[in-house]
Amino acid sequence: MRQQRVYLDNHATTPVDPRVFNAMAPFFTEIYGNPASKNHSFGSEAKAAVDIARRQVAVLIGAQPKEIIFTSGATESNNLAIKGVDETAAAGGAAERNHIVTLATEHKAVLDPCRRLESSGFAVTYLPVRENGLVDLEELYTAVHGQTLLVTVMHANNEIGVIQPLAEIGAFCRQKGIVFHVDAAQSIGKVPVDVSAMNIDLLSISAHKVYGPKGIGALFVRSGKPSLELRPQMDGGGHERGLRAGTLPTPLIVGLGLACELAGREMESEAATVGGLRQMLLDGITAGLDQVSINGDMEQRLPGNLNLTFKDVEAESLLQRIPHIALSTGSACTTANLEPSHVLKALGLPHEAALSSVRFGLGRFTTREEVEIVIEAVVAAVKSLRASSLIPNFS
Repeated sequence: MRQQRVYLDNHATTPVDPRVFNAMAPFFTEIYGNPASKNHSFGSEAKAAVDIARRQVAVLIGAQPKEIIFTSGATESNNLAIKGVDETAAAGGAAERNHIVTLATEHKAVLDPCRRLESSGFAVTYLPVRENGLVDLEELYTAVHGQTLLVTVMHANNEIGVIQPLAEIGAFCRQKGIVFHVDAAQSIGKVPVDVSAMNIDLLSISAHKVYGPKGIGALFVRSGKPSLELRPQMDGGGHERGLRAGTLPTPLIVGLGLACELAGREMESEAATVGGLRQMLLDGITAGLDQVSINGDMEQRLPGNLNLTFKDVEAESLLQRIPHIALSTGSACTTANLEPSHVLKALGLPHEAALSSVRFGLGRFTTREEVEIVIEAVVAAVKSLRASSLIPNFS
């Protein structure tokens, strides 16, 4: 008999909410004009839909619609933010401001652009984190100096779900005149974000992490004075205030907009429900197994995230035993890499423990019945692996 499949990999991607899918559908076959075509009703209808979506995204993060730039996703937004602001500084002759501060636990979509800039002469400080995954604010403050142009910090980590203290970091950066960028791909719609209260200058969003479609995201770019200038990473057409060339994908933008509206409306109740299911999952696994440890702070954490280390059990072997359950050993972007997660290593986990860790990602559509299935399957698989003495050889 086929085993019931359960999806607990919502940090990698989320399913499209049916309400979002239904809202997008007409823009594929009925309202298909180019929103840049202003001289006929087909184009104006599409532009009106884009304008609504821009407002919906802005409302979720406390921004103005004009501050929302549509991109293909958070990876592109991160690249535009990090490379764009630094290249503008370099092009403007501000060579004395060529220093970036970030965290060792950032997503590769932040770390790789930073390394690219290092190869062209920028200096980058990769700050360590504490054992709970949180940055030491005093270390961050000390790392900043007169040449620091940009601080880029992920709001919620994609592997351990730990939420960084953005308000404190943002206030410090604003006081020092430093640009503050946030990768909010994992946190948008899950926990409150207010770009004004948190003094955020640039913020990256991806629709497919918040029950919207893949292939669309946004970058918040603060307006006002002092002005914040970015150098475009794609040229051609002058779209999106000249910052991101390319015909706007109206159906995807509509999906992102509604996904943001729904998330803002349902965030509080959803967080309570998902958080309760996560506690049920944790209680069930730890009641059935010993030698299970939690990675990352449990207070400052996304409600749907759980990252566990199962002593003496290789994570990959565990996942192979339960292929009907969607879990992961880390970022979806690095699952082909058998090296330990750079995030878990940054927490100070030994090599063996890092390779014995599994990420559970609960979401909007997770049910109690599914959690019960996962508990039963994981407990049985871990016991079986331990009983078979399949202790991995990490040498």
